[in-house]
Parts: sequence; C-alpha cells; structure tokens
Amino acid sequence: MAEFGDQGWNSEISPIRDKVFEYIKNAILRGEYKSGDRIVERELAEKLNISRTPIREALFRLESVGFVKTMPRKGVVVSKMTTEEIVEVFTILSTLESLAVRLATEKLNAEHRQNLENLIEAINEALAGDLNDRDYSQFHLEMRDTIHLAAQSPRLYEILKSQIEYIRAFAFVSHETSERRRRAFEEHRDIAEAIKEGNASLAEELAQLHIENSKQSYLESLEKMIGTSKES
Repeated sequence: MAEFGDQGWNSEISPIRDKVFEYIKNAILRGEYKSGDRIVERELAEKLNISRTPIREALFRLESVGFVKTMPRKGVVVSKMTTEEIVEVFTILSTLESLAVRLATEKLNAEHRQNLENLIEAINEALAGDLNDRDYSQFHLEMRDTIHLAAQSPRLYEILKSQIEYIRAFAFVSHETSERRRRAFEEHRDIAEAIKEGNASLAEELAQLHIENSKQSYLESLEKMIGTSKES
C-alpha cells in the first residue's frame, strides 16, 4: 500500500527522509516493529512507494539515536535495551529532569501556572477512578509534556523527548504494576505542586525520586523477563 509516493508532499516543506524517519520511529513506538525485528529497505520502499535512498538515510539517523542497529548477516534490526543502557538513560534523565523542573520553577508564568493547576486537577480526578493502560500511557506523556514545556527551553524539551521515546520503544511499555502506575501519577502531581509553589529544591528532589523509582521498575521488569526466558 502506497503511503508517501501518492500524496504529493512538498519536499521543501518537509523532506521525505524526515517523514520516513518519523514513520519508522512511530512504528517502533507502536510496537509494529519489536526488538530484534529486521527492517528491510526494499520492503519499506515498496510499501511507501518511494526510492530506497530516503529509507537508507532515515535508518542511518535512527541508528545514530539508538533505535536500530546494523547486524552482520542480518542487516538493520530494531535495537534491544540492556540493563546497562537502562541505567545509563535514567542517569541522563535524572539530570535533565532536575534541570527542567528548576527552570520551570524559575520561569513560571501565568499560562504555565494554569497548565500545572489543570494537570494537578486532572491527576487527582484520574486517581479517583480507574487507571487503565491506554489512558495511563497517553496521560503519562501529557503529564511529562506539561512539566517540560513549563521550563520554556525548546532544546531541553527536544532532548528530553528523544530520551523518553527511546525508553518507550525498548523498555517494556507494560512494565508497571497498577501500584507503580498510581504512584507515578502521585509523583507527577507532587512535582507539579512544588513547581507551582516556587520550591525548586523540592521539585528537583521529587523529580530525581520519580526517575529512580521508574528505573527500578524497569530493571525489575527486565529481570523478570530474563528469568522467564531462561525458564522457557
């Protein structure tokens, strides 16, 4: 099925290679391509009705940010996240999140204050009901987005977004228990409240605690997966 070639996109507005990059990245995020799956240039070219050149360029870019890797005799495959990579990414996230909440506190204006108040109210409403997987996944992104945007640093926002997407792609989206899910909501609410109250030190402390708890949840999930794999 043609995806790109029949739509007449203007390459001056958005180059095809950028669209291919987003297409493959989103396919990985949606789980259409899973860890270890091959991505074949020829098949994608036929599916998207484009030449292989922009696909090759997009795959090179995806490899540079860790989404795929080139394997001998296999070609391009979707990456797998190791324990070491989980620790590394969350260590980076801890520093970036701390910076984001401090900037958000220092730069807080009326618009972002209102956004944080709306977020706190939405979290409390969610906590009063059921936290199903679909709502949680989307709302979790919205919570992070509201806090990160309050920092008013576009470059920091993009860096954080790329790291979070990397985790989403490879670190077991369904890793969290209902208890951890609820606690994550509470942690985001507490961070938003600290920013709203102008307490940068507390906001940083809470952000670091949230990242540490998330890291431990991912590591426990990986350990269980490894154990299950060995048993089978």
